[in-house]
This record gives sequence, C-alpha cells and structure tokens, in this order.
Amino acid sequence: MHGEADDIVSTIMAKWSTGFSRLDAAALASLYSEGAFFFGSNPTLYRGREGVSAYFNGLPRWRSQTVQFSDVRAAQVTPNVINMAGTASFFLGDGEPPLSVKITWVIVREDGDWKIVSHHVSSKAPLIDR
Repeated sequence: MHGEADDIVSTIMAKWSTGFSRLDAAALASLYSEGAFFFGSNPTLYRGREGVSAYFNGLPRWRSQTVQFSDVRAAQVTPNVINMAGTASFFLGDGEPPLSVKITWVIVREDGDWKIVSHHVSSKAPLIDR
C-alpha cells in the first residue's frame, strides 16, 4: 500500500489490531463514527460507538487474540471518504486455524479525524457455486 489513503488505513488497522489484541471495546469503539453501521461475526447490525462496544464486550475471552490484515486495498473516493477492502485473519489461540474473513470499511473524515462509518465482514467461502 502507498499514498495518503493507504497511510490512513494502515494507521486505523494498527489501532484496531492493538484494541483487538486486548479486546478493549472502548478503544475499538473510538475508531468508529457515532453513526456507524457494524456487521461483525453474527447476524446483528450494531449501530454507533455504543453498538460497536456492545459487540466487542459480547465476544468470548480467548486465551489470545490477534488479527492480521492482508490483501488490503484502499481507495480515496472523495477528500473525506476512503473505501477499504481486504482479508482479516483472527488467531484465537488453542492451536486452532485462523478465522479468515473478507472485511470492508468505509472511513470518513469526521471533525478532523478519520472514523469507520461502515464495517462489514463476510465469509471467504463462496455462497454460490458456478
């Protein structure tokens, strides 16, 4: 990755990874807009920082939790909007294989800072075979 959009996404991913490694719901929620939509690993749509915090507070406490982002693409849509897509691989310990999902974020400039306004993860397994 390179360029301003890539730098912004890299910074958010680093903060997100640190927050996830501690399952720090408050730190993770601070990366999101008050108007955020959040689809995580369950079918519930969470809204705003309160919803994001509720999602992370509701996750199991694994022995270890780390995330690695790969195949990340970022595009500056407008001066105040960045689109991100990639793969997030979650390593939860106990010798289990990583849980890898497709992830997309829409990131907006809000009050001079960049915040995630839309978060969506989905299975990497095809839903329709052709």
